[in-house]
Amino acid sequence: MLQQKERTARKFSRTEIAQVFLWLVILALTRTFMHAADHFLELSPEALGKYFALRWVLILHITAGGGALVLGPLQFWKRLQGGNWRLHRVLGLLYLLAILASGACALILAFTTAYKINWAYAFSLQVWVAVWFTTTIIAYRSALKKRFVSHKEWMVRSYLVTFAFIVSGLLLKTDYVQQLGTFDEISPSFFWMGWSVPLFGYEVLLSLRRKN
Repeated sequence: MLQQKERTARKFSRTEIAQVFLWLVILALTRTFMHAADHFLELSPEALGKYFALRWVLILHITAGGGALVLGPLQFWKRLQGGNWRLHRVLGLLYLLAILASGACALILAFTTAYKINWAYAFSLQVWVAVWFTTTIIAYRSALKKRFVSHKEWMVRSYLVTFAFIVSGLLLKTDYVQQLGTFDEISPSFFWMGWSVPLFGYEVLLSLRRKN
């Protein structure tokens, strides 16, 4: 019995270490992603280009989006919360507010400056924001109705859509992807891929788990 408890403790410790490592990786990727946008902080027409008229919308979008990226994994970190559901609710509310703020700004940009690139670029962003809002709001409503299994599943979906900013952004900076065409040509496809492929994989995983 004692040996079994020790094995369980060791297993939990590995899980904990994995959670810490994953969060640190996400934090590092978020920092790298946001560092690429540092030049926008100059707030000059040269640095902001087509975004100059909506510079504060862009800054809020980036800042709140970065907050959502960092806050998301903390809600799945049970040991950090120590069974404190009040802390879980606070983290969840902050995550919701970050997405509402960043998403609202993204929606403004998707219906204004995005069209200066092309229609496909603008449309891909509009759908992306719609999916982001939808998954997050359903997750929040599920929590209010105490449907906690559904809440957790929709929170995973919400964060997969949130993390798509990192996936798409970093992929578009790789040499191989840049050889596929100009940014205007390839970015819409990678915007779609950034959230749709992870969501598809998660739905397959859920389906396999439910069969078991």
